[in-house]
Amino acid sequence: MFDKILIANRGEIACRVIRTARKLGIRTVAVYSDADANALHVTMADEAVHIGAAPSKESYLLSDRVLEAAKKTGAQAVHPGYGFLSENAAFSAACKANNIVFIGPPVGAIEAMGSKSAAKTIMEKAGVPLVPGYHGDDQSPAILKQHADAMGYPVLLKATAGGGGKGMRQVWSNEEFDEALEAAKRESLSSFGDDRMLVEKYLTQPRHVEIQVFCDQAGNGVYLFERDCSVQRRHQKVIEEAPAPGVNDTVRSAMGDAALLAASAINYEGAGTVEFLLDKDDTFYFMEMNTRLQVEHPVTEMITGQDLVEWQLRVAAGQNLPLRQDELKINGHAFEARIYAEDPDNDFLPVTGTLSYLQAPEENTHVRVDTGVLQGDEVSIYYDPMIAKLIVWDENRDRALARLAQALSEYRISGMTTNVEFLYNLATTEPFRKADLDTGFIDKHKELIFHKNEAEIERYLPLAALYLILKRKQDSLALASRSTDPYSPWHNNNGWRSCGANIHDFPLLINGHEITAFVEEGTANRLTLTSSGTDTQRSIQLSGTLDGNDLHADVDGHRVHASVVAHDGIYSLFTQDAALQFSLIEPDYGDLDDGGAAGFTAPMTGTIVALPVEAGSPVKKDQAIVIMEAMKMEHTIRAPADGTVVEFYFQPGDLVDGGAELVNFEAADSE
Repeated sequence: MFDKILIANRGEIACRVIRTARKLGIRTVAVYSDADANALHVTMADEAVHIGAAPSKESYLLSDRVLEAAKKTGAQAVHPGYGFLSENAAFSAACKANNIVFIGPPVGAIEAMGSKSAAKTIMEKAGVPLVPGYHGDDQSPAILKQHADAMGYPVLLKATAGGGGKGMRQVWSNEEFDEALEAAKRESLSSFGDDRMLVEKYLTQPRHVEIQVFCDQAGNGVYLFERDCSVQRRHQKVIEEAPAPGVNDTVRSAMGDAALLAASAINYEGAGTVEFLLDKDDTFYFMEMNTRLQVEHPVTEMITGQDLVEWQLRVAAGQNLPLRQDELKINGHAFEARIYAEDPDNDFLPVTGTLSYLQAPEENTHVRVDTGVLQGDEVSIYYDPMIAKLIVWDENRDRALARLAQALSEYRISGMTTNVEFLYNLATTEPFRKADLDTGFIDKHKELIFHKNEAEIERYLPLAALYLILKRKQDSLALASRSTDPYSPWHNNNGWRSCGANIHDFPLLINGHEITAFVEEGTANRLTLTSSGTDTQRSIQLSGTLDGNDLHADVDGHRVHASVVAHDGIYSLFTQDAALQFSLIEPDYGDLDDGGAAGFTAPMTGTIVALPVEAGSPVKKDQAIVIMEAMKMEHTIRAPADGTVVEFYFQPGDLVDGGAELVNFEAADSE
């Protein structure tokens, strides 16, 4: 076994590898960029080496600097995690040339699966079932479109060197093809340095089911059952589970055998994942093979009781697989929910900011949290916006799902928008409970998932109002305590009025709804709440106490406990079954000067990657005019109406701040 390894990655996966290495008595070396100087993976490792600037192409993707760090520290092996250099055949070869073990498959296996089109050819020869598609070398747009037309729409464009949903586009008609192809090629080139495409028939109601395989250097191979990864957005997984619901032993065995056939065809070693599309009639088709550990590997660990990182280390050190196929058993059910800094209400656009408050559920035998961040850390534009992975296990799917809902309700983050509420809403829908899954699940059930129930807002308005009045009284008492004159009116804090009631009004913005709460102070510390801007107008009796962030409330005799965290004028309110944000609406004094120009602002901090039209040219409604990239994702800004792009304020390659004005756009005269 190794004495010291270097982890060529960052964030939660680096921390994950460090934990297993520590358990095995292996010392670890972290690498870090300027942005990660104080990151958790750096502090957890035994040693850490700085390798460059914040952008990954200037640090984590520089194989020479990673190898230099390994040699400098005496690391015998490199664990690449996932992403970055994990499926880079040239890096694996460079490790071997420098007598450093690459903890992953052989160079030939990475090369074989590195091109999706080449992988399809290999799998076809090996007898693994394939989705109909074009995987040829002729990459001319006309040929790609010709095959798409022949297959019939919808089709799926996929980067041959891709993964993680990058360089992938659904195309629903002939008219959409050209723009989708350009966008997919551009994103693929940016992410992988390769813009080659394949075209596949897009199955409209498939499930995404993948098989975890493991092979050692002696030629032994096993599969550790399957994971269902059907629930996705932007072709990226949101909630994964193992085993896949509704998959019987016959289908499981057939998919496992096909996965091992795929691994054998390329002389595989180490951890790999063979991904299939599973149709309603239990037929399945090979999609791709990921020659690395997957983000969702913890659900497999939870149902098998195995540490897959430990398996990776043992296989890379030349040891045989710890177990045979007949020794592997499924125990219970597990879910993984990916906690992201993103706005589900804005097409899952990534967000940046500081984790001003971070409280994860308590970990135990049923609940596990894999993360690489701490409270106070920044989610920057440079890397994937994942905050953590929440993993739960129980004896069966229903109980595990209840665990997931409970744990999500206890996950509390303030300082930025996250997908926690979205995940809770999704996990508690009836279709998800019934395992009615396919890759279009989110779009199909968006009304259930993205509900903004006004009755729900009214339910939590009393808590928001009570918090604000109690906080105002606390602040007032703190100010009054500074007075040395007990007879001064500024020393008093009893809200006395010579006439009229003592009423506080709070104009609030709650989850996008404007509501004004009126709180009247009465006797015996009772408060009366009324409001405007809601469907129902009623008087509510309130009382309670505020201890730091903890709010203990009595709402018309119903006692409730909540937590409230304030950050930059935004208040995050958490209860056992909900989380919402509210803020006080500042007076609107109007715009001092709008400059007479109609412009667009950047929805996030990022880089301009393309300007599809020329300045001064007319455009049609919904035509792409600016394309930005941030946090590994591309965002297209489109014309809201027919008009003219008068001027661009930035050019491709420019880094722009969120909120910066990008374009001077003049709408066409509607008359």
